[in-house]
Amino acid sequence: MTQAEAFLDEIDRFLDRSKMTATAFGRAAVNDPNFVGDLRNKGRKPNLGLVDRVHAFMREHEDHAPSQEVA
Repeated sequence: MTQAEAFLDEIDRFLDRSKMTATAFGRAAVNDPNFVGDLRNKGRKPNLGLVDRVHAFMREHEDHAPSQEVA
């Protein structure tokens, strides 16, 4: 698996957990609603700064997400 594929896999797992759409994710994380689609369909290769922004967004979102523990 390439680094680009691993990065997209991280995003896809985040989208599954958060129930966020790819478009909403792209808009919120990097101000680009086409971001995930471009990664998937056009082989977009983000620079390291963009990868860091995406990781920071995912960490921040998961830190503030409500716990899904069952009592």
